[in-house]
Amino acid sequence: MELNRRPVASLWIGPRLHYINQMCLKSHLVQGHPVTLYCTDTVQNVPDGVTVRPASEIMQIDSAIVAETSASFVSNVFRYKMIAKTGAIWIDTDAYCHRPFPEGLDHIYGGHGMRGALNCGVVGMPQTGPLIEALLDYYDNLPDYPAWWGKRQHKKMDKLPASLPKAVRIYQTERTAFGPQAFTYYAEKTGHLEHAMSNDVLYPVPFQLNDVFYDPHSQVEKHFTDATLSVHIYTNASRPWWRKNPPLPGSYVARMCDQLDIDPKLALADD
Repeated sequence: MELNRRPVASLWIGPRLHYINQMCLKSHLVQGHPVTLYCTDTVQNVPDGVTVRPASEIMQIDSAIVAETSASFVSNVFRYKMIAKTGAIWIDTDAYCHRPFPEGLDHIYGGHGMRGALNCGVVGMPQTGPLIEALLDYYDNLPDYPAWWGKRQHKKMDKLPASLPKAVRIYQTERTAFGPQAFTYYAEKTGHLEHAMSNDVLYPVPFQLNDVFYDPHSQVEKHFTDATLSVHIYTNASRPWWRKNPPLPGSYVARMCDQLDIDPKLALADD
């Protein structure tokens, strides 16, 4: 396996990968991308070929904040610090590499779903510049309220205990305030929205339809175009059944696991 394309990286909080995470990480290796997985724990079932590094090389992970929010919240901060430090392309661990990312493409991010907002599940950008600097400043110097919030969110946050860390109060008010909302707002504010790719490039299947990945009768590839590079599986929105059971034979996820020699039965969720 010749790893001669642009490096990609992600974060894993916990001791064990799920089979979809194994599948997605390995898909990037097969397409020639060196893959680094930054981890907070010792992870036993990382696919061969993935480089494992301590997450502390990028930033310290506050386990108390994770407990009050989620791993996805922390990853929203981590991804931009990682890009600024290494220049690698950020990939969520549920982003499947359909085709390799082209060389020389400075801006890799795009819309998702049916509302027109940007997603930050796959992100590539210059290590310095207005967009990444605005995002890092937002996370490092949290405002009293995110700039795009209205009175409803202000009132909701004001009802939360003042003893909670500000990051937790913002998260509990609106979970996406650290993810797609922030990314979309600062991309627009810094004039980088014009660089966004169309939905079919990185998120060809809207997250509202994520069950199709597990349906052997669906034709997932009909959502793809010649421009599709990545396919987001949206595991956070998947039904709990698919975390605890192997995918049905013939479904997109089952077929991709077969192609990559991933055995789902060996990496099911046990929670």
